[in-house]
Amino acid sequence: FSALVSRRVHEIADEARRYAAGDLERPVRDFGSDEIATVARVLDDAVQNLGGRVSELAQDRARMEAILAGMVEGVLVVNEYGRVQLANDAARSMLRLPDPAGRHYFEIVRQPAIAEQIAGVLTGKPSESVELTGVGDAATTFIARTGPISSPGSRGAVVVLHDITDLRRADRIRRDFIANVSHELRTPLTAVRGYVEALLDESMEPEDARRFLEIIARHSARMERLVRDLLRLARLDAGQESIEGVAVSVETLFHEIQVELSDVLQARQQHVRQRIAADAGVVHGDSAKLHDALRNLLENAINYSPVSTSITLGAARRDGRILLTVEDEEPGIPDADLPRVFERFYRVDKARARSGKDPGGTGLGLAIVRHLIELHGGSVKAANRPGGGAIFTVELPG
Repeated sequence: FSALVSRRVHEIADEARRYAAGDLERPVRDFGSDEIATVARVLDDAVQNLGGRVSELAQDRARMEAILAGMVEGVLVVNEYGRVQLANDAARSMLRLPDPAGRHYFEIVRQPAIAEQIAGVLTGKPSESVELTGVGDAATTFIARTGPISSPGSRGAVVVLHDITDLRRADRIRRDFIANVSHELRTPLTAVRGYVEALLDESMEPEDARRFLEIIARHSARMERLVRDLLRLARLDAGQESIEGVAVSVETLFHEIQVELSDVLQARQQHVRQRIAADAGVVHGDSAKLHDALRNLLENAINYSPVSTSITLGAARRDGRILLTVEDEEPGIPDADLPRVFERFYRVDKARARSGKDPGGTGLGLAIVRHLIELHGGSVKAANRPGGGAIFTVELPG
């Protein structure tokens, strides 16, 4: 009898060791109906119940980790002793953290404002959000908020990081846009008002009155161009302009814009040359929009090229795409300005303009060019030629 009992106890012990090793599969053997069997069944039921809860906890943890990994917000969790329990990928990226698990936040959090938030929350003090700029990247801005975590028998803190870089950039662009529009409108309006007040003087000579009216007309035309360009940019931003794709003759396109700007070319004694490769004589796109884009580029070259110089309009094919180029002569574009010439209202160094004077445009022409070319699935870039002068290259699908 004792041998039988001993064998059954050993069998129960084997099952217990199997459970301890992580194998929670229910045993198939029947332990009988006596007291030992009752103990075995109670043990088995307890283990199965515990196994179910462990499985649920594992699923919950997997879901939580998947959610945290997919969040754009950074999340950092520390326990009551200040040791990091969890940091998702976004938090590690924002704070440039090494492997943080188990380490004290003082060792890895290099931002004093965040460290102070965590310390305050762990001691029961209220915390306010803080905005940080230049963490890892000078252009990065995010808001850090820290709150308490309370659970039976323990407490901690959770830091949530919201990246607001794009929001701040958009706000800066909006403010710059408003300031630029205000300036561009205020300058001609001030001139118009001044000349109107002068015209009200009844003692003015007819010749002076005519000259003042011409100046008023010129400033009014500038304001009209500005409003027209602003409206077009608004339509392009809203996707309200579509492409009517046809086969467009590059030679005809170049000729039309050259004729359209012939007066100003003649006034500045500038000459336009054409260089069209045999396999690049036709481009597929919207004729009117390509005309507007190239006209703006040629007008820009006229404005910023010295008197009595040449401008070259070119067309070539490369890797199955059409390249349209506008090249001018000295002085070129300062390297610091090249990445920004297609921004709205951005003006390059006045040394490149007509002998240092304001070229008189709206500052929106190149921004419109970029939108019109991207509408065709192409791109436009600016560079300096090795021999001097600037070159604008429009790349379009062939």
